[in-house]
Amino acid sequence: MNDDEACVRFFVSGRVQGVFFRGTTAAEAERLGLRGAAVNLPDGRVEVLAIGPAGDVAALAEWLQTGPRWANVTGVESQDEDPAVAGDVEGFSTG
Repeated sequence: MNDDEACVRFFVSGRVQGVFFRGTTAAEAERLGLRGAAVNLPDGRVEVLAIGPAGDVAALAEWLQTGPRWANVTGVESQDEDPAVAGDVEGFSTG
């Protein structure tokens, strides 16, 4: 990870499971050239880890406010992560 990269974990609330949220998040993240993952949480939220250039992570953060057309996002929380979390993460996974 270099100096202009960000590593941010997002927690997205609302109707975000069963609406292809993870898959469309992965497609958007890949379009932006980000690495990371999107996973369903037991409490109904989706957790998204985004790693890449700070501006592109910010663009994904903005996209997460709405998500795919089938979703109904009611909240997005974020927390900066230690760059060590990025480790050997390659690509963007949904599992």
